[in-house]
Amino acid sequence: MLGPYAPLGMLYLIGLPLLSLSRAGLMAWQAERVSATGVWVEMLLQGVRVDIIQLGLLSIPLLILAPIVATVRGWQIWKRISYFWVIASAALLVLLEAASPAFIAEYDTRPNRLFIEYLKYPDEVLSMLWRGFRLHLFAGVTATILAMAGLAKLLSPWLRQERTWKNVRFFVTWPIVVLVCLISIRSTLDHRPANPALFALTGDPMVNTLILNSAWSVAHAIYGLKHENRSSDIYGEMSEKGILDQLAHTREKGHESRPLLNSPDIPTLIEQKATIRRQKPLNLVIILEESLGATFVESLGGVPVTPELEKLKTQGWWFEQLYATGTRSVRGIEAVVTGFPPSPAQATVKLSLAQRNFANLAQLLGKQGYESEFIYGGESHFDNMRGFFLGNGFDHVTDGKDFESPVFRGSWGVSDEDLFNKALERLTEKHSAGKSSFTLIFTSTNHSPFEFPDGRISLYDQEKNTDNNAVKYTDYALGRFMEQARASSYWKDTIFVVVADHDIRVRGDSLVPIERFHIPGLIMGADIQPRRIKTVASQIDLPPTLLSLLGIDSRHPMIGRDLTREPEGLPGRAMMQYEQHYAWMEGQQVVVLRPGKPPAHGTYDPVAKRLTNVPLPRADQGGIEQRALAHVLLPAWLYREQRYRLPD
Repeated sequence: MLGPYAPLGMLYLIGLPLLSLSRAGLMAWQAERVSATGVWVEMLLQGVRVDIIQLGLLSIPLLILAPIVATVRGWQIWKRISYFWVIASAALLVLLEAASPAFIAEYDTRPNRLFIEYLKYPDEVLSMLWRGFRLHLFAGVTATILAMAGLAKLLSPWLRQERTWKNVRFFVTWPIVVLVCLISIRSTLDHRPANPALFALTGDPMVNTLILNSAWSVAHAIYGLKHENRSSDIYGEMSEKGILDQLAHTREKGHESRPLLNSPDIPTLIEQKATIRRQKPLNLVIILEESLGATFVESLGGVPVTPELEKLKTQGWWFEQLYATGTRSVRGIEAVVTGFPPSPAQATVKLSLAQRNFANLAQLLGKQGYESEFIYGGESHFDNMRGFFLGNGFDHVTDGKDFESPVFRGSWGVSDEDLFNKALERLTEKHSAGKSSFTLIFTSTNHSPFEFPDGRISLYDQEKNTDNNAVKYTDYALGRFMEQARASSYWKDTIFVVVADHDIRVRGDSLVPIERFHIPGLIMGADIQPRRIKTVASQIDLPPTLLSLLGIDSRHPMIGRDLTREPEGLPGRAMMQYEQHYAWMEGQQVVVLRPGKPPAHGTYDPVAKRLTNVPLPRADQGGIEQRALAHVLLPAWLYREQRYRLPD
């Protein structure tokens, strides 16, 4: 009936029940934690969806080969190739599922990146398996061998199968089968294909991995490894002691009054006493504005499309020289929420070792009894945001599917107007319940194709769907939100932060276009008094500063500056990752680290917005180079060793 596709049909017929039974068994084993989430049925249903994705991935290589060999002339070759491919695929599924219980027991997650990395140490791993997991090893190998033998017997008639389909029938059906397979792999009609974050249904990271299957979990880990490059391979090397010495020197140079605690487990651990003492700590709302660079703020040298922000800046702390750490939203999230410095690797929001116990504001505030929520108008699994947040201390994620009858829904989700209306609703609910809260709001209107509802603003550009008009609409929505928040009963108990994740279309003719890293930043609300922050600052300086403003004493690994402690007039510093170039700026002095080349030096003029080749005297260049190298090596080390966490 299925003709040349019969082996693939058998793969699905065996694979789907096999993976579902394995998942059900793991869920039963972890029944206490699964029951606490209350999503038994949804886990099983979504699990089938994941299994279809994985089986599609295993089918695609064979389907691509089919037009070459699944013809009349190549029939005998096709039968043998498809026979062995299906057996090998099924064996892989069985082996990884059999390995899952022991891996979960050891690491509280399905096989992932560690499973792959351990393959580099066969002697140690085989010794560990033999001594500590001998029963699991025998069971896994036995199950795999039995599965291969059983499937070989089941498929043996296929090797004697005569070809009943003509070539015409095959070539007519082949594109359809491939298309269906590709759609099943994508598994969604949304803007981006399914990823593990899409299936993060709970706040328990281990339970979320049960929804997956181990083959897909490992496949994503392999894909993610290419993003976890070591900075030292690009820019140079420095000992761990050297990194910490340079870090301490930089802090001393910046008049930092919070020394490192010299913790062997958490090298950057800092004890921070809030500079502002409060009877009850304040609530926190961070509004992360999509692509709202200084290029859209007139007083920062941009076009005049943010009149509401210009009004608000006189009511709180306004940053005149705040710089993003990178060019992607996840890098902005990484800096603003976790205080983690940038590196050439992908942002930690997407990297496997940061999916739990990675220090951030939600975890830290959670220890103080705060409830944390992420509110986004689009698909929260994009860039793994949902998985990262739920695995690292956030209690709730509200995204596009949670908006009923929105005013406007565009390509990237509901309008910022709808987003802020939902945020006001949630803030009111939390205040009424007497809960201390941290709310992260992430806008999306200022993203191509720049869609927003009609009749809200007078257009800046004649054509409607432009970045300038989208920003002006976002600014309008922000102004309405702040006006309503100011009239609320929780205003006096809440600090509001407005900051961009990055600028739009970061590009330029210099090694690092520093002018395109310049972003607006505003802290207001509660009893915050107007102030101009003139020092050069980085997004990573926001979390420590906010902790003091909230009135929170804490111990954390965030190396950012607490600007509430600093005297006026300090030059400050910022760090910017631009592709494989890393800029370290102290005041106006800049050093750019480049792979395979000596560092480049220059001077940045914030008025002219230009980096020029006017370096420091040669005798002074070594110091700034060493500080830059230490700070770009630091995140790679902390991430790799999993040392960026809160103390127990």
